[in-house]
Amino acid sequence: MKRKLDLRTGRPVWFAYRAATVPTEKLTRDIKTDVLVVGMGVSGAMIAEALTARGHAVVCIDRRGPLKGSTAATTALVQFEIDQPLTTLSGMIGKEKAMQAWRRSRLAVSNLQGRIAELGIDCRLVARPSLYLAGDVMGSSELETEARARRQAGIGAFYLPRKALEDRFGIKRPGAVLSRDNLALDPRMLTAGLLLKTLERGARFYAPVEAAALEDDRDGVTVATKSGPTIRARHLVLATGYELMDMVPRAKHQIISTWAIATRPQKQAVWPEEAFIWEASDPYLYMRTTADGRVICGGEDEDFSDEEERDRLIPAKSARIAAKLSRLFPGLDTEPEFSWAGAFGTTTTGLPYIGAIPRHPRIHAVMGYGGNGITFSQIASEVLASALDGVEDADAALFGFNR
Repeated sequence: MKRKLDLRTGRPVWFAYRAATVPTEKLTRDIKTDVLVVGMGVSGAMIAEALTARGHAVVCIDRRGPLKGSTAATTALVQFEIDQPLTTLSGMIGKEKAMQAWRRSRLAVSNLQGRIAELGIDCRLVARPSLYLAGDVMGSSELETEARARRQAGIGAFYLPRKALEDRFGIKRPGAVLSRDNLALDPRMLTAGLLLKTLERGARFYAPVEAAALEDDRDGVTVATKSGPTIRARHLVLATGYELMDMVPRAKHQIISTWAIATRPQKQAVWPEEAFIWEASDPYLYMRTTADGRVICGGEDEDFSDEEERDRLIPAKSARIAAKLSRLFPGLDTEPEFSWAGAFGTTTTGLPYIGAIPRHPRIHAVMGYGGNGITFSQIASEVLASALDGVEDADAALFGFNR
């Protein structure tokens, strides 16, 4: 029923920091609920929090347990900048839709920041600028055009030519687009904080529990679990990350492999303003700092999901990422203290798939794929919370499976 993946290997840097323990129960009998959320990573946590805030009775299950899937493997550059530049996306889906997707992504980052503050969750959140460096996909003139397109859409962006980029950030590249107000945070601390708030509102968490089969009808969904008991819900939300139920359309996405490293803490050596950095290249390198001055750097993506091959490549990929990072910032100690690999989903447009599965109106899926997983999970929490209240989000069609 579910396509299982070993979602990550190696040792992600987030295990160097303590996240709160999220208590779970054993599922020993049949239960009923308003909404069943499958998946207790960052997507499931955001959705469960949004639904309980609106008064829904929620049950969450996970075949491993809270925070044990791909959430720990994310580098957590919470950006509004979609993988596909605005100018490129406009050519794919039309200018108006592309501008709206970018605006909604921008709004989601702002909403997430506000929500974290409102709930009082300590996840080491800090706003960061972002630099999109010229590379082999987009050169300096294309980036200048991109910055103009973003400003036309009402999204602040500035083009920095070579000298300005080097003077301000110490980076030697032909140019870059500078954006503001993206978020650096600890994804495990965020997820744990959201789940604990959800628990306070009466949600029930069961793990390890694996969904084995499901049947939907006009009134709801019945999920049979591997251990025997069934769960009956009015609505089912699949927030299973890169492990998808078989009924989720396959043609719309691809699972690939990605690698990342984290250095030792070196607060004095990091670049000015600790901006997020990513490249207009394929494959691209992306990097950020942590609260204690480590540098997290990822990339070297490959178009395969074979777990053994992915894991075998960790040493070589880590060395290549460290070497590229060293070329960009010769003053950094780029020796990896943490190295890991993970499964990663992509879509052609860089946009997520969110909403009811075709012909299954009570089964909702969240495929927040691309480099904006946490941002897209925030959008999903907004779109699905509205849908379950009987209201269609203004942007639902932009992210739906029927687009």
